[in-house]
Amino acid sequence: MMILPQIPLYGIAIICGLLSFFVSRLTMPRIIRKLEAADIVGKDIHKSWKPVVAEMGGFGILFGFIIGIFSGIYMHDILTFNLVVVLVVILLVGIIGIVDDLLALSSKEKFFLLFLAGLPLIWVAPPNVGLLYLITIPIALSVGSNLTNMLAGLNGIESGLGIISMASLTIACIILGKYDVTIISMSMLGALIAFLYYNRYPAKIFPGDTGTLIIGAAIVCIAFIGRVKLIAFIVLMPNIIDAALKFYSAGFMNRQQQKPTQLNDEGKLVRPDVGFKSLIRLILRKPIAEKDAVRLIWAIGFVFGILGIAVALTMPGVLESKTLMNFLQIKEMLYHI
Repeated sequence: MMILPQIPLYGIAIICGLLSFFVSRLTMPRIIRKLEAADIVGKDIHKSWKPVVAEMGGFGILFGFIIGIFSGIYMHDILTFNLVVVLVVILLVGIIGIVDDLLALSSKEKFFLLFLAGLPLIWVAPPNVGLLYLITIPIALSVGSNLTNMLAGLNGIESGLGIISMASLTIACIILGKYDVTIISMSMLGALIAFLYYNRYPAKIFPGDTGTLIIGAAIVCIAFIGRVKLIAFIVLMPNIIDAALKFYSAGFMNRQQQKPTQLNDEGKLVRPDVGFKSLIRLILRKPIAEKDAVRLIWAIGFVFGILGIAVALTMPGVLESKTLMNFLQIKEMLYHI
């Protein structure tokens, strides 16, 4: 049996990222053709000519991620258990996304199924934690997956924000010396970069819930396994703001009053007079082109990504804060409830 030389964790992460990129990049054209042949398509309503675009492109992201994680398992057997748990969770979330894309699950059904998908993460929880902490893990996975699923609808917005989040988490984990979880973030990052090539304006394929849900699930996996929950929370802030705006405004209207983002005569996006609030509609104070709207959302994500990296850089100093130390003591107590 051939014994491979021990590769440093950061080297394994880079290899996993490259493999996931090439697998997704090479499979996407075929996936697009297959989806179009199977009539799994939808109209791009944010363009005046309403092109028909392949949906459920998350297949390509999922394929690349799987190969990346399998490579990590093969190259570093000490991490096998954690990586297998992550792989199981992401596969379960991907299956839920496929079902949702095909059958349109209700919000309650999706939340419950994602909660079940997050249960395997309990196996990698810290030792001696309490029931409250353990229950928080699948709840966080369900919430995080839904957050990345809600801020969607424009070409490249989901995959672009996912790239920013994964890149920020990778850098933050390297700064903190948590090289093991960079295998997860780099595997997802490589697949998302490859996917963005086909998802950017004008999109040839949409990610569907198959793709958007697994982005949030991967962020939550990194947050709990790498113990970087604060940084993950920061990089998810664009999605959190978007969800907060929607939840705040949704109670003041009935379903019939809701209208999609509209186009004016120049083909630019305009927000409707009535309807729910969202981060996208917040930036549509004046008509702007779709690709410009996406760039603005990416810029917001980039700011929070930089903030997350800054927190990682100052973490030792932050931990010296008496206020934060008191908070951490309370959090430590909650771990054992």
